[in-house]
Amino acid sequence: MTTRTSRITGAVAVVGAAALLTFGYAAGSELGAVPAPLTSHTSTPTPAQDDSASSGSAPVASYADVVAEVTPAVVTVRSERQVIPTSGRADDLFERFFGDRFPGPLREGPRGVERGLGSGVIMTPDGYILTNHHVIDGAQSVTVELSDRQRYTATIVGSDSPTDLAVLKIDATNLPVLPVGDSEALRVGDVVLAIGNPLGVGQTVTMGIVSGKNRTTGLSEGAYEDFIQTDAPINQGNSGGALVTAGGELVGINSQILSPSGGNIGIGFAIPASMAQHVMDQLIAEGHVSRGRLGIVVQSLSADLAAGLGLEDRHGALVSDVVAGGPADEAGLRQGDVIEALNGRPVSDSNELRNSIAATAPGTSVELTVRRDGQSVDVTATLGEVESRTADRLDAGEPDASGGLGLALAPITPEDTERLGEDVSGLMVADVLPGSPAERAGILRGDVIEGANGRDVSSVADLRNAVQGREDRPSVLRIHREGRDLFVAVPTDRV
Repeated sequence: MTTRTSRITGAVAVVGAAALLTFGYAAGSELGAVPAPLTSHTSTPTPAQDDSASSGSAPVASYADVVAEVTPAVVTVRSERQVIPTSGRADDLFERFFGDRFPGPLREGPRGVERGLGSGVIMTPDGYILTNHHVIDGAQSVTVELSDRQRYTATIVGSDSPTDLAVLKIDATNLPVLPVGDSEALRVGDVVLAIGNPLGVGQTVTMGIVSGKNRTTGLSEGAYEDFIQTDAPINQGNSGGALVTAGGELVGINSQILSPSGGNIGIGFAIPASMAQHVMDQLIAEGHVSRGRLGIVVQSLSADLAAGLGLEDRHGALVSDVVAGGPADEAGLRQGDVIEALNGRPVSDSNELRNSIAATAPGTSVELTVRRDGQSVDVTATLGEVESRTADRLDAGEPDASGGLGLALAPITPEDTERLGEDVSGLMVADVLPGSPAERAGILRGDVIEGANGRDVSSVADLRNAVQGREDRPSVLRIHREGRDLFVAVPTDRV
């Protein structure tokens, strides 16, 4: 039986002990303008060619000159991490997605080692490289290969899972870089090129157009999404690669694909360069990203909601809840308010507002224009800071921090409470180790573990103590999932 349900997947192919699919501006005066026809014999177009190209009446003969300029700044990123091997899981999962088409290097590697393949973009001549968080997530070692086959061991400067971005550093100088274009000025229909290393075949360039802007995929709760959609073919291994204009300027970092099969069907997503640059600068300077917090739960307006509230259109963000004692509460925002503008700039929907607030430094005062009871009200709020969450990961060679369950765990933050819309306590499941007891029992990323074996838990130490000494019988976890509580029995493995 086949399924018609599409799924979001990252463009990285991760193989080894367990194969995972963790997720699959224009130079010159005019952004996205089609360059004059280029051939291997003609590097300088004639005025006649310029006129025809700008009018759109003649196709572009070649992008070879642009490709030659930009590809040296795009690299291959390889990562490795050790995992707890489980009999049969690697081959079964790999063949489920890829069959037996890749019997060579992609399937090599000792049991217990998981290898990842992705791409990256050189951002500075001294070796700072942008890639996706999911390309290097949990890696113990990262190697960067340049287009000329030179290899470097990279260090992870910082990683930001909410935007799926990470910064690497290699010890090199005088590296080629890409000029960063204005991703905000991109138009639907502009020509773009996607560059990366799909499935390990080598550096590959594909061409398409901008299919949409300001897209969200809902791939993971709590993510900051503002994707550029493109039909330039993106495949497994392109994650972290460059999306550039026809003029050779970086406008996006390739991140996801939408596909029922895991292969390209012409729906790919890239993180805008403006967001990527902002995150990279903070990761380099501070090692983490600081985000503003307003302390509200918002939702976009449907046609029915707008009509019911007496609004003329659906623009704006509806405040569905206000966190007590938060910045919005102190500023006088109320449940039912519709935020129409931020600092004088119109707000189109809740996602735009959320991204704009997050991109504003904590402690900043912001001016909100609010529609309340048919009247326009101005509100000034001073932003707080989103609390960062650091998960207790499974380290290579170390005992499982969750006491043999196979879980990466993180504390509950105020933002989690806002998102869940209720008072929850316990530990957030940040990751589930493939083949672990927790995975076999059905524990999911995003679950909240509230208790174990009759005890409430609020820290990893609480959970570990609660499951110790139960090798002869399963541990019973109390899980909060999608607004309800349930009990799950999990046998404990000792590693």
